[in-house]
Amino acid sequence: MIGISEIETAAERIAGHVVRTPTMPSPGLSALLGAPVTAKLELLQRTGSFKARGATARLLSLDEAERAAGVVAVSGGNHGIALAVMAAALHVKATVVMPRSAPARSVAIAEAAGASVRLTDGMDEAFATAARLRDEGLTLVHPFDDEVVVAGQGTVGLELAADAGELTDVLVSIGGGGLIAGVAAALHALRPGVRIWGVETEGAEAMSEALASGGPVPVALSSIVTTLSAPTVSRLTYDHVRALVHEVLVVPDREAVRGSLDLAEHAKVWAEPAAGSLLPAAWRVRELMGPGVRLGLVVCGGNAAVADVMSWADRFQLR
Repeated sequence: MIGISEIETAAERIAGHVVRTPTMPSPGLSALLGAPVTAKLELLQRTGSFKARGATARLLSLDEAERAAGVVAVSGGNHGIALAVMAAALHVKATVVMPRSAPARSVAIAEAAGASVRLTDGMDEAFATAARLRDEGLTLVHPFDDEVVVAGQGTVGLELAADAGELTDVLVSIGGGGLIAGVAAALHALRPGVRIWGVETEGAEAMSEALASGGPVPVALSSIVTTLSAPTVSRLTYDHVRALVHEVLVVPDREAVRGSLDLAEHAKVWAEPAAGSLLPAAWRVRELMGPGVRLGLVVCGGNAAVADVMSWADRFQLR
């Protein structure tokens, strides 16, 4: 289990390389949800998502031989962007493996940062390709099965605990589980009375399936939310969620897209559906927990093209 000391060490390591993002009350979301809402705006992070934290922590932990050989990552979008941009800033050669379903914008940003991008037919093939490159000498910077990366993501929770007012419930999106594992570890140490809720989209339910099965299992992926579409969680992230997270909620893609539109209209932020999924889940938390809830939302990223979100809005008849 990741402890607060590992997260504090990660915070010291990445200071000066990443942004301490705003944590602020949202009057618009509070009115929409009928409960006080505080938003942690990780979409304002370098590279547009929290992923810069874990990627930077891992890159700064490399020894000279590892730096010289270069790094490789698998990504549905944000982890690849983060590794490409932060590796370039730290003068480390990076290779990013993405499925062809990854947003074109994410591929373009990674390439523009100087990374070598390899596209595969799916996430399973992407992970297999990255494993082969690791065996050939590159250092794998795993998006969620890495204690240094998870501790880096946990700095989100460290800042939230320091900067937020009173909270009863914090909602965090789940792909492979690195963010929620780190945030839950930080809040468990610093705000032990706060309930942590995970949020997945239908067709990207790796953590829900793991909890139902007693451990990580492969899952079929069909969600449009590629940034949450991990083919399995890791034992590391599963153990943290099982021990520290109150419940994992699953919402339809349609409601995640609606959530992105609501975040734009009511919170005045442009967030991807991975973050939009928090709003329908927050409604459910409010209904389940009743009056008196004070909600914290980790708005994890904003790397969604306007055209993509509008296309999904048309597909789901949301306009």
